[in-house]
Order: sequence, then structure tokens, then C-alpha cells
Amino acid sequence: MDITKPLNIKVIGISLGSFLSITFILCVVYDLIFPEAAMYQSWIRLLPGFKWLTLGSFFLGMIESFLYGIYIALVFVPLYNLFNGLVGKDD
Repeated sequence: MDITKPLNIKVIGISLGSFLSITFILCVVYDLIFPEAAMYQSWIRLLPGFKWLTLGSFFLGMIESFLYGIYIALVFVPLYNLFNGLVGKDD
């Protein structure tokens, strides 16, 4: 891999957003199968407006999870590209 090639913010954002949305879905399914785990309480704290469990709230949680992935990419990718340009040139 060419170390000087910058990361693509769109690819990373969509990848992370999809990963977090899929993780959210799996956690909701897990909580429906094993209600004693009570994972939904974490989602209620992390996702504004999320309530357990309505169809609208489920889709809101998926969208918010995806947006968290976009946010991570918006912060991480420029930092990675900056430090890769500064430190990566030494290799």
C-alpha cells in the first residue's frame, strides 16, 4: 500500500456509517432475543430521541448511528491524512 495516498473521506464515512448502522440493528435484534441484557438503555443514552422500540425510533436509531459514522470520518480522515503526510514520509 502506498503510504502517501490519502484516505477518501466519502469511502471511510459510508463504511463507518454502514458498520455502525449494522451494529445497531444487530444489537436491537440481540436485545429482542435476550431482553435481560437490556442493551437498549445504552442506545437511549447515546441516540437522541430514541425510545424502545417503535418503528420510527428504530429508523431514527439507524440514521443516527450512520451519522455517527460520518462524524467519525469527518474528524478521523483529515487527521490521518495530516499525520500520514507528516510522519509517513520518514519511511
